[in-house]
Amino acid sequence: MASDLEAAAEAYRAALKRVDDGLAEVAAARTDVPKVRTRLAAAIVQAYLDGTRVGEIARVSGYGREQVRRILRAGGVEADQP
Repeated sequence: MASDLEAAAEAYRAALKRVDDGLAEVAAARTDVPKVRTRLAAAIVQAYLDGTRVGEIARVSGYGREQVRRILRAGGVEADQP
């Protein structure tokens, strides 16, 4: 009985540690998002200037076409409408 209690308590502590580790990882990822988003926006503008179509940029980036156009406008580029 005591060994079951000890095993259950250890499993509980391990689960709490995984939660804490997961929360720390989420917090770290959240701090990376703005930096990575800026990098993606710059890459979107450059890809468009290099001749990549808005639809292809949308497919690769995971953004919708209108969001790609917004990013382009924010980057000083007016995307051609189809």
